[in-house]
Amino acid sequence: MKQTEVLLQPNPNARIEEFVYEKLDRKAPSRVNNPELLGQYMIDAGTEFGPGTAYGNALIKCGETQKRIGTADRELIQTAALNFLTPLRNFIEGDYKTIAKERKLLQNKRLDLDAAKTRLKKAKAAETRASIWAEEVTKSEQELRITQSEFDRQAEITRLLLEGISSTHAHHLRCLNDFVEAQMTYYAQCYQYMLDLQKQLGSFPSSYHSNNNQTSVVPAPSASSNVIGSSAMTSSGLVMTSPSNLIDLKEGSGSRKARVLYDYDAANSSELSLLADEVITVYSVVGMDSDWLMGERGNQKGRVPITYLELLN
Repeated sequence: MKQTEVLLQPNPNARIEEFVYEKLDRKAPSRVNNPELLGQYMIDAGTEFGPGTAYGNALIKCGETQKRIGTADRELIQTAALNFLTPLRNFIEGDYKTIAKERKLLQNKRLDLDAAKTRLKKAKAAETRASIWAEEVTKSEQELRITQSEFDRQAEITRLLLEGISSTHAHHLRCLNDFVEAQMTYYAQCYQYMLDLQKQLGSFPSSYHSNNNQTSVVPAPSASSNVIGSSAMTSSGLVMTSPSNLIDLKEGSGSRKARVLYDYDAANSSELSLLADEVITVYSVVGMDSDWLMGERGNQKGRVPITYLELLN
């Protein structure tokens, strides 16, 4: 039981705290476990780098996976504590103590019985030598009958308690199966989470074209061309263009609607701040960097990064 507690909660201070709260019949405060803590720090760091950058995006995805593992870890602890540790602890601190107490009483009754038998044996041996021992023999026989009766009664109590052990074993066997099933679910979840994360990270393109700390996988066009492909989200959240669906966005005539994928804070007055999921009008401007478009929202106008947009048909 103790080693199972160590497995589920390696921190001894946390175990002591939970023990104190349990004795006080109060619920221990929920604490963030290590995978959840790591996941949050990864997400914070990825947000700082920018979700539109390859590294920032990867950090966020790793952080989200770590937090899912932390949730699975929390579920394992709760399930194991409820279905395995609690029944075992109740038996050790309840039924087992009762059985041990009754067995000790039986041992004492057996010692009393042995002493009564010895005294009766001595009294009968002395009876042949003196009539004065007749009364002692009668007394010893009466004491033997009492102690024998008490021993038999205690032996029956202990026997019934010990016979119940078989059903207790059957119950704990079911609890053990529940514990193993909880572990199996936990490790299967962790494996699937990491497998999904590996696939997401593996889908990142091997090379990126970076400008103004924003990562784009849009091929840089030549100076004479002025085109952008319709954007699509990959499984990793990066925006890619479809070469088979390239269109010409000319100023004033080739404008299109675009949905914003992430929040974006303008770095200066020439840029336009964006809110995730809003729809704006975009078009290209001759001479503008290929990673940027001109965006319009009502009377507001400014440059917007391509990697933050999904062009709409």
